[in-house]
Amino acid sequence: MASHKNKTKKQLPNPEIEPKANRRHFSAAEKLRILQEADECTEPGQVGALLRREGLYSSHLSNWRQLRDDGQLQALTPRQRGPKPTLDPQAQELARLKKENARLQARLAQAEMIIDVQKKVAQLLGELPKPKTQDE
Repeated sequence: MASHKNKTKKQLPNPEIEPKANRRHFSAAEKLRILQEADECTEPGQVGALLRREGLYSSHLSNWRQLRDDGQLQALTPRQRGPKPTLDPQAQELARLKKENARLQARLAQAEMIIDVQKKVAQLLGELPKPKTQDE
C-alpha cells in the first residue's frame, strides 16, 4: 500500500500584508536623462528595454517630450499633490478688493461714456428748432 507520507504538503500563502507601494517621483534632470537615452535609441526594441529598465510607460515619454518641447522645464519637476494652500485672510481680502475696484472702475467708465453721449444729444436737440404748435 502506498504511504501517505510521500504526499507533498500544499504551500499556504504568506499571511503578511505587502507594504503599500510609494509613488515614484522623477526630478527634471532624471526626466531629461531618460528622454535623452530614449532619443538615442536606434535599434528596434531599445526603447522598450529602456522603459522596462526604468519601470515606465511609453505615455511618460510622450508627456515629458511634450513638456520639454514646450520649454516647460519647471513642469518636469514633480508637483505637490493635494489641495492648494489657502491664502492668509488679508491676502484674500486684498484680492477681493482689487477685483471689486476693477469692476467699479469699468462701470464708472461706462457711466461717464453714457453721460457724454447724453450731453451731446442734449446739445443737438437744443440747437434744433422747436416744433411749432398750432397756436403760432
